[in-house]
Amino acid sequence: MAQQKVLIAGASGYLGRYAVREFAGRGYAVRALVRDRLRLSGIGPNFEPDVSQLVAEVHVGDAADPSSLRGSCDGGVDVVFSCMGLTKPQAGATSEAVDHLGNRALLEEAVRSGVKRFVYVSVFNADKMMDSDMVAAHERFVEDLRASPMPHTVIRPTAYFNDMGMFFGFARKGHVFLFGDGKNRFNPIHGADLAKACADAANDEGCSEVAVGGPETFTYDETNLMAFEALGLEPKITHVPMWVGDAALFALGLFNAPFASIMAFALSVSRMDNVAPAAGTRRLQEFYRDLAGRESAA
Repeated sequence: MAQQKVLIAGASGYLGRYAVREFAGRGYAVRALVRDRLRLSGIGPNFEPDVSQLVAEVHVGDAADPSSLRGSCDGGVDVVFSCMGLTKPQAGATSEAVDHLGNRALLEEAVRSGVKRFVYVSVFNADKMMDSDMVAAHERFVEDLRASPMPHTVIRPTAYFNDMGMFFGFARKGHVFLFGDGKNRFNPIHGADLAKACADAANDEGCSEVAVGGPETFTYDETNLMAFEALGLEPKITHVPMWVGDAALFALGLFNAPFASIMAFALSVSRMDNVAPAAGTRRLQEFYRDLAGRESAA
């Protein structure tokens, strides 16, 4: 049987690196779609693996420039896996340009090149967060995917462990600020566990959606208390009323729309529980301990 080829869009990011390792470990030839091939090298800030030696081919392209994606699926790509998206403010880019139009251009390339399946990572509970530009952009692409002839799976994770790494960074500075009362529950998932679910979806048939979260459910307060504990610091958490966040978002939107889009998503997830079907084995406390251990060894 001929070796299958997968194009991984967003291969240098947190989930993307774990996806490269997972697909390569299953025998796929991996083509990485990245803006900078050098970002495939080195261990990432949240322990994402160096995958520079696992990638068979690299296509350099930018989702904000659809013309740069031309030819990305040529040469016998069987599966496209895309976790390509805007996760932090980027000069000259918007969620609409990257999450929606960039992925749509990639889908058009996939259809033109005869790709057999498209696996896309969106957001869990997206229907409850359509007031967020970032979520709405993801879902506009999901609609494009559904309208296309391409067999596909939409993966809907809750939160990633690298998001928890952000909480750890706040705790390290001695003070965490949380929108809301901190009692909302969610089950974040490690990148390696999520990558397994994504690679499994490459073998699905027809069209489907998969909601997935990690094996443990916490409140937002609990995740932050665990970070303080791992660091050996006295917890200090301030709960910011949601109305304050809404007011700040309005003001921010007047002069920094990209950052406001990210903040709108943070506010949206802070208003509800986000508990998806549990998968994986990696535990958040161990992740925090690893982060703390690396700091103490530095």
